[in-house]
Amino acid sequence: MGKKRIVTTEGEAKKEGATKQPSASKKRLDSGVLYVQSTYNNTKVLLTDNDGNAVMWSSSGSLGFKGAKKGTPFAAAKVGETLATKAALLGLKEIKVVVKGVGSGRESAIRGFISKGVVISSIKDETPVPFNGPQPKKPRRV
Repeated sequence: MGKKRIVTTEGEAKKEGATKQPSASKKRLDSGVLYVQSTYNNTKVLLTDNDGNAVMWSSSGSLGFKGAKKGTPFAAAKVGETLATKAALLGLKEIKVVVKGVGSGRESAIRGFISKGVVISSIKDETPVPFNGPQPKKPRRV
């Protein structure tokens, strides 16, 4: 005895299999905050509204870059561009940028984002800095 098949109409099947696309009817967003986390290995970009609720995100790994290419400025620029095109559908006009990390994709992600016509009101650097750093090695006993 095999599985029982449930026959549905074509309209219901299309609704279930459809993927969600950002559209103009979605929630409008005039201003927001863009968080850029840039490490040596990857660049992640998160767009939130002014309350801090995540709206959309992207990273160089999710775009298909692999290995050492994820940390390059080119990959970071592509991440910024793809996120900006998605944000343009929501009607985004102005953003504040918060940058965190020491990777090479810090500026490139921001430049890629503003290439689509979004105005930046402020840029803030929140890179964590250690107060006293790592502990030095103990002297060698012979």
